[in-house]
Amino acid sequence: MPTPRIPMLAPDSAAAAAEEIGVPAQLAELNIFRLLLRRPRTAKAINDMLLSMLFGGALDDHLRELVIMRLGWATQCDYEWTQHWTVAQDVFGCSPEQLMAVRDWERSEILGEAERLVLQATDETLATGAVSNGTIERCREVLGSDDAVVELVLAIGAWRTISQVARSLDIPLEEGVVSWPPDGVAGQA
Repeated sequence: MPTPRIPMLAPDSAAAAAEEIGVPAQLAELNIFRLLLRRPRTAKAINDMLLSMLFGGALDDHLRELVIMRLGWATQCDYEWTQHWTVAQDVFGCSPEQLMAVRDWERSEILGEAERLVLQATDETLATGAVSNGTIERCREVLGSDDAVVELVLAIGAWRTISQVARSLDIPLEEGVVSWPPDGVAGQA
């Protein structure tokens, strides 16, 4: 396990900071928020943005989780992959096979058109910093609303930021959490 480059808040300090700004207590227990809560206003803004997409967003939950898992894999972010491995299955109903397919989505035979399209948008963003015009137009058709397309772009950017923070500051996995589920194979950039 890495040692964070910037010390995380102690659990009681993180809980107090979270309560003061209205971040859910269960998030304050996560190592990423124990670090983000060093900057309470920023932690609150990130919390609000992520939760607005996680619950009641315009983009299908399943598609968003595949994007997050692809980002974790492609950016070699164990923290992001590991956190969402469980969340994607237990909260949003993704299968382990679907999550594993994001590793090599272009060759996967189990992903449908919408799934492949959001993963293409993710990879384009990682490669060039933007989703191409053609992919945006296909997303508008397949996702069914401009709001879903906007949220897709926001989700890619938001969870890319989480990946960057986790990797740059060496945020460790929570105690007792197994690295790179289900098989321990690390992501590949």
